[in-house]
Amino acid sequence: MALLEDVRPLGTELERSYEVYVRGRLKFRVQQIVYVAFSLDETVMGFAFPREERAALVAGEPHTFQMPPAADMRFNWVHADLTALDPAEARELVVDAWRMVVPLKVSRAYDLANPDGPG
Repeated sequence: MALLEDVRPLGTELERSYEVYVRGRLKFRVQQIVYVAFSLDETVMGFAFPREERAALVAGEPHTFQMPPAADMRFNWVHADLTALDPAEARELVVDAWRMVVPLKVSRAYDLANPDGPG
């Protein structure tokens, strides 16, 4: 079971990333782009994910992943139940979402510095 505290350090450690609170919800941003957001009760993590791949992700693990609300379907976004993820998987999802919003050279530098991933 993953908790917010398992992934929160990444919000400030990843290059160009910072955390903000919007209407009481913790979000991770790069510039003005939100790439991870948590529900008020911190049980659901929304994260950037390729739009063309999300249906397969949700269909493959429907107990873990859900489509975003209809109003957010236009975004590259998926929701995950944190209780269904292990901490390493949750950190990996955060890093993958971050990769979607930073330049390629920034994500490559992270990969070189962290060859085993976020752990």
